[in-house]
Amino acid sequence: MTGILMTALLSSILYVIISVLLISKNKKKRMMIFQQAAIIFAALFITTSIVNYVILLPITIPNMVIANIVIAIIGIFLLYGMTQTPGKTKRNGPIEAALGLLIIIAVLAVPTVFVLGIFTLDDSYESINQQEVEEAKPLNKDNTPITVSPEFARNKTQKAMSVIENTQFYDLGKLQVQKLDEDIVFVGPVEFTGFWKWFRGKETEGFFTISATNVNAQPEFVESKMKYTNSSYFNKNIERTIYGAYPDYIQSGEAQIEVDKEGKPWYVQTLYKPIGVTNKPDLKDLKVAVVNPVSGDVKLYNTNNAPAFIDGSVSSEMATDVNQYFGKYVHGWLNSIFGKKDVKIPNESGTESSVTPIFNENGEMFYFTDMTSPKENIDSALGYTLINARTGDLTYYNGKKNSGIMDSSGAKEIVNKEFPEKNWEGSMPVLYNIDGNPTWVVNVLDPNGLFKKYAYIKASDSDFVVFGDTARDTLEAYRLQLLQDPSNVASSGETPLQKRSGEVTRVLVSMQKNGQVVQFLLKGDKTIYTITAGKSPLALFLQSGDTVQLEANVRDNGTGIVETITIEGLTE
Repeated sequence: MTGILMTALLSSILYVIISVLLISKNKKKRMMIFQQAAIIFAALFITTSIVNYVILLPITIPNMVIANIVIAIIGIFLLYGMTQTPGKTKRNGPIEAALGLLIIIAVLAVPTVFVLGIFTLDDSYESINQQEVEEAKPLNKDNTPITVSPEFARNKTQKAMSVIENTQFYDLGKLQVQKLDEDIVFVGPVEFTGFWKWFRGKETEGFFTISATNVNAQPEFVESKMKYTNSSYFNKNIERTIYGAYPDYIQSGEAQIEVDKEGKPWYVQTLYKPIGVTNKPDLKDLKVAVVNPVSGDVKLYNTNNAPAFIDGSVSSEMATDVNQYFGKYVHGWLNSIFGKKDVKIPNESGTESSVTPIFNENGEMFYFTDMTSPKENIDSALGYTLINARTGDLTYYNGKKNSGIMDSSGAKEIVNKEFPEKNWEGSMPVLYNIDGNPTWVVNVLDPNGLFKKYAYIKASDSDFVVFGDTARDTLEAYRLQLLQDPSNVASSGETPLQKRSGEVTRVLVSMQKNGQVVQFLLKGDKTIYTITAGKSPLALFLQSGDTVQLEANVRDNGTGIVETITIEGLTE
């Protein structure tokens, strides 16, 4: 409530100043003008407080400038009307002059705030903590290839809502992916469905968790009463609670649930202060408010210093804004409109506000987004960004080593065309570097949001697609097909070459679209060795019983790409 009253008071400063000046100029009517001005001030103060209680206007310079002008114009106009004597045409010159001056100020102030906002775009871009690299690290067997899509998780969880008493009071709130212990899960709070449900229920019953990596997992309900929620009303509403504590900060997106090690839920919300006299964010100084949903206590932290259990102290909405500033304003606002040099447009294939949360091998959460050209009808990816969900730091993988790869929209379209009769669609595309090959990993969902398959798509070849039922099996099948593809003539380089020798026991020669491939086994060795005819033409004549010496890039999945081979009696 303090923030509401403070906003109303700050919004009335200009009106008070002009009223005082008018009172000092009208000695004969000083008392009358004072009384009428005071009545108008009280009415405007109450009205402004009520309006701001609804809209929660942050206390920033642009907001206060506009609010002061609007309130002053309304107030002086009312004061002018109240000071006019009925039946007389005599005008009140000072008040008329003040009203005219306010209109001129309004005409000048609004464009000025807009123009200053444009010039500040460069400052917001410069405030991004960013770095650029050429290639992502290869995916290894310990990485989780992709999480379950939130559509699938929400569909499953909503079907489990019947476990809650008075189910008709509640609905599932915003899903937030996070790491609990060693498991990556979606956490979804139970929220009220409307005012009367809140009025009768007063507090929600708890939250659901469901695995974000296992499509066969079932949602679990955790009982934990919460009075302060996103769907509560009046002073029990999370947004209003945070505003009351920090009215001079701007909130980004909707508050989300994160659970600590003891199983207690907390609402977290990203905040920022604007740069200069604008509402543009200072991206190097992001904050996060953490709200106790039982007591309503609010604490503010730097995003990177938030309690350790919070994975997403930077909201997905803020990550989306970071991508926009990074992609569009690399050379300023004017360039984003006309020249568009180096401009990159974030794709909107993400699962949360155009971004997709993923976890790396260290358990850190990032927001993934691929970037495409601003030119129409161009469906190739320029690169992609990963934004650290705790610090807001942005890493841009520019894709210079892998030019000509398709973007996320193209990857989804490939899946959509594969199952037209079933209306299955691609969801949550994420670009990985698998054995040196940029690869789109896509969830395949039915019209009800239920998971059906994984799709692994070679980003440089729209015809190279592998479907599977599990992430691990699909990954291995994809890697095996990569080995059989003659276009992969070189090892991926993620492991050193190993020397092997022995007697050949099995040989398979197959014809691929770009040439012939030889695969073979050695006695006492279960590794599947692969070599293309283009690399060693004599390998086509390899047969059981031959003795060979070779150098190969041997991977953990039991396969190896042969770089050099010597066949006794044939190549010697």
